[in-house]
Amino acid sequence: MTPAGGDGGAAPHTEDGRPLRLGIAGLGVISRFYLAAAERLPGWEVAAVCDLREEALAPHRGRVACHTDHRVLLAAGGLDALVVAVPNHAHAEVCADALRAGVPVCVEKPLALDPADGRRLAALSREHGVPLFTAFHRRYNDRVLDLLDRLPPPGGQVRVESVRVRYLERIEEHIGADTWYLDPARCGGGCVADNGPNAFDLVRLVLGERPSEVVAAEVVRDASGTDRQAVVELAGPDGRGRGRVELDWSYPGEVKDVLVRLDDGTELYADMLDGRPGFKESLWHEYEGVLRDLARLRSLPDPSRAVEGGLAALELVAAVYAAEAAAPGPPRPRTPHEPNEPHRPREPHEPRAVRRSESR
Repeated sequence: MTPAGGDGGAAPHTEDGRPLRLGIAGLGVISRFYLAAAERLPGWEVAAVCDLREEALAPHRGRVACHTDHRVLLAAGGLDALVVAVPNHAHAEVCADALRAGVPVCVEKPLALDPADGRRLAALSREHGVPLFTAFHRRYNDRVLDLLDRLPPPGGQVRVESVRVRYLERIEEHIGADTWYLDPARCGGGCVADNGPNAFDLVRLVLGERPSEVVAAEVVRDASGTDRQAVVELAGPDGRGRGRVELDWSYPGEVKDVLVRLDDGTELYADMLDGRPGFKESLWHEYEGVLRDLARLRSLPDPSRAVEGGLAALELVAAVYAAEAAAPGPPRPRTPHEPNEPHRPREPHEPRAVRRSESR
């Protein structure tokens, strides 16, 4: 899977010339970015939505088909793709039902809660020849795309030596009414399960989508046992291309950036929030990229390959938790207000303060 930069070429349509019909299962905090992207992109239209809550469905009644059960939505037919944005613990069930119905799937990260479920979904995708695509929206960020354009060509004399990705935020400022993020049983964990997949995917993107393995992991948990901070060291299978991922759910503000070091000493930097000062402002253009790529993946000769990135990130999440469990001694505790000195920005870019009036 490669990022879709630019305008993505001609607008996608079906063979009979109509826009692609999109269904959205889950109308939580992320759904508005899909809704807006489908409205702005001429090749898409929202045809149906699904949520358990009547108050979430109410704004859409009379405009699109509304359902409280994803199985009823799928049985109604007529969809060209389904966005799965339900709580993480329900991803596997909804994705599996959509794949069996022959509907291409775009699922929010993580693909599932554990790699076994992810592999079962990958098998279903292959069996039915239907794409299963994890929405790693940061790979469509314009600053990330600019950084990718500055990387040396594969096979050249200069190579990527290392990449560091930081994903630092105070999670409570980002979840709105979706309090399930704070329930490890429904989220799949804490910062590693939630933000880890996006960060791991960026490492893989910079390193050419090559497999990576966890070589070291330090995880810090709060008094309730939820992982709130993590530093993860990654390495490629040939020993080339090291990665470092820094995650924080308790950061005072927000930092999302990528630093690449080449083996000739050059450093390349991308601040994913640069030029977009509003809260969550960068997500609007990123989710347009997600839908452009989803349209492209529908027509691939082997659409089942779309699952590879989501499964790779899920396996890295599991590897981090396994490395933590194998480490000697108890998990490191952390109080909610403990200073976060190891994660302070090293570049001359101040972390942005989240404007609480804009929080959802």
